[in-house]
Amino acid sequence: MTEPPMNDLPDARVSPRRRFHPSLVWLVPLVAALIGGWLVVSAALSRGPAITIAFDSGQGLEAGKTRIKFKDVDIGEVTSVTLSPDRRHILVEARLVREAAPYLVTDSRFWVVRPRISGGTVSGLDTLLSGSYIAMDVGHSTRSSDTFTGLTEAPIVSGDRPGRQFTLDAEDLGSLEVGSPVLFRRVPVGQVVGYRLTPDGRSVAVTVFVNQPYDRYVTGNSRFWHASGIDVSLDATGIKLATQSLVAATLGGVAFDTPDIDAQAPEAASDHLFVLARDHEQALRSGEADVKRILVRFSDSVRGLAVGAPVDFRGLVIGEVASIALDASTTIGRPQMLVGMQIYPGRLTAAAGGRPVAQRLDDAQVARAVAKGLRAQLRTASLLTGQLYVALDYFPDAAPAALTHVGGVALLPSMAGDTSELQHSLTRIARSIDRMQLDVLSADTRRTLHTLDGALHQADGLMSDVRGQGLPQLLNTLQALQQTLDSARQSLRPDAPLQQDLRDAARQVAAAAQSVRHLSDTLQRHPEALLRGKPGDAP
Repeated sequence: MTEPPMNDLPDARVSPRRRFHPSLVWLVPLVAALIGGWLVVSAALSRGPAITIAFDSGQGLEAGKTRIKFKDVDIGEVTSVTLSPDRRHILVEARLVREAAPYLVTDSRFWVVRPRISGGTVSGLDTLLSGSYIAMDVGHSTRSSDTFTGLTEAPIVSGDRPGRQFTLDAEDLGSLEVGSPVLFRRVPVGQVVGYRLTPDGRSVAVTVFVNQPYDRYVTGNSRFWHASGIDVSLDATGIKLATQSLVAATLGGVAFDTPDIDAQAPEAASDHLFVLARDHEQALRSGEADVKRILVRFSDSVRGLAVGAPVDFRGLVIGEVASIALDASTTIGRPQMLVGMQIYPGRLTAAAGGRPVAQRLDDAQVARAVAKGLRAQLRTASLLTGQLYVALDYFPDAAPAALTHVGGVALLPSMAGDTSELQHSLTRIARSIDRMQLDVLSADTRRTLHTLDGALHQADGLMSDVRGQGLPQLLNTLQALQQTLDSARQSLRPDAPLQQDLRDAARQVAAAAQSVRHLSDTLQRHPEALLRGKPGDAP
């Protein structure tokens, strides 16, 4: 094959490079990319914070289904539910809306809402159909956090609820529980929100919340006591039955009050510590600021007198018995009992309308009262129970006495109690009966009874004679009397002949009376008619 000659090849021509002109078809993916980028940036900017909540149980929690709510408004969703590395807790990861970021502070609380019955209240019934959800309560801290520990139960009081919280120091919890009511004059004004043992384990710290506006009634001098169940007590004043509301009687509760004398005291601050008394009486005693201790020596038996028995001054309880012991200074054969009393002068002031009546009650005042006849006496509070109490009163006829002291404590003189006087009277009566000649008295009584028995026999015979003879005669007499009454009734009828005869006789008597009246008138005018006859008559 022969090659073509070189001169027969075409000459190469240089063409200029052509510029790129984009097509309109590329505009569509460009706009889509821009929109996608904007959506990604918008989602990233609107994405809320992620949090982790540790719960003891994952019951009812599902990723992608369980919602997080604040005041029943959805603010987030659970994204995952996993076990903690130590396998003691359930870690719930959730994503909240961006607006909820300010709510995530260190004291915010989360809990799972389920059907629950506690403290007489029922909650979470709506979850029977909709399923469980996580509720949130916003705290008051200024520090933010993304890790929280969930509550095992729903809190009784939310963080934004108006009111104040107080702490009560109690010997034991009693029948209280979370949700038990707090009562003021038997009106529910708050709830028990928690309790815990104190570090030393000797008491229980009970946390209560009092709602507004009732929290203003809690002052530094307020008294708190158990209002749980039904309190039945038997003391010197008799049988006492005390209860509050039906809820408190069945579920337990706390009651408080402020004495009238302290009603103007300033309001108590939040978290103020109060003492929780066993009952109302102990609450009133525990708040007494001034206590006067007085001793009394009794020669009477103190059987029926117990520690805590009231000390009465003319019907006003002003103290209580604090101790009862045998007086070591007494002689053999004449034992005496030494009774210690706690007197509260503030009760006298309160009874006097707040006027300072013996507010301090020093020994000089007691000595002057003793000189005027003030004495202590044991009296019976109830014949049924045999309980005794100490009565302070003035006895004008009491023997003169002075106030003495035992161990630096005032010793008040006493009077014989009414029980001792009654026993002495019964003893005197028994001795008088013993001195009587009972044999002679018995013989006289038997003779009197024999004579009385004979008289009764005679009376019985007389009644038999009356029944045998007197009753038939009496019946005949009554029958004759009845016949007489019937005859008289027949004679007194208007149509009876006797009645007509009486009427005729009455008319004749009336006519005769009229003739006599005419004759009398004629003789008054013509007295000579007796001799000459009627005027106009022939001689």
